[in-house]
Amino acid sequence: MQFGGFGGQGVILAGMTIGRGLVLYENYHVSLTQSFGPEARGSACSCQLIVSREPVLYPYMTSPHILVTLSQEAFRKFSPNLRPGGTLIIEEDLVRPEGLSLDVQLYKVPAMRLAEELSRKMVLNMVLVGFFTAITGLLQPESARRAVTDSVPPGTEALNLAAFDKGYACGLAQLRVPSHA
Repeated sequence: MQFGGFGGQGVILAGMTIGRGLVLYENYHVSLTQSFGPEARGSACSCQLIVSREPVLYPYMTSPHILVTLSQEAFRKFSPNLRPGGTLIIEEDLVRPEGLSLDVQLYKVPAMRLAEELSRKMVLNMVLVGFFTAITGLLQPESARRAVTDSVPPGTEALNLAAFDKGYACGLAQLRVPSHA
């Protein structure tokens, strides 16, 4: 799977949180690689997670099964590599899925708006973790919630879990309704 966006959105932390949940609570092997521009905020960043029941021998991928994009730049750069039949999750207010293959499962999350409902844009990434958990089913919700608690700064656990819950509920609601590109 691959996550892409720009610095300041918490893309790397979202990937690390999901990876942590898969390793510690779901007994997967995970390799995470990350890439980001030289600027602290606003530049492109991404992370890739190789997830397997067996030890990961090669940590790089060319065509992910799951792609999550939080910026138009990340969508343009990474969507051509998404595997046919793959899952694409986009931030619906920041990404327009132009030229998208019909052989892709598309899910749209209003992560920024859901984070703003909590008066904290910075929890956009934990909204995404919740949505991802609901849509993919890779993690049990309690495993993901424990990973969120383990991953965020002390004192912010309640806020980040509230963000996770908003994203998770949004994802469950979309699974009940057929998606349209």
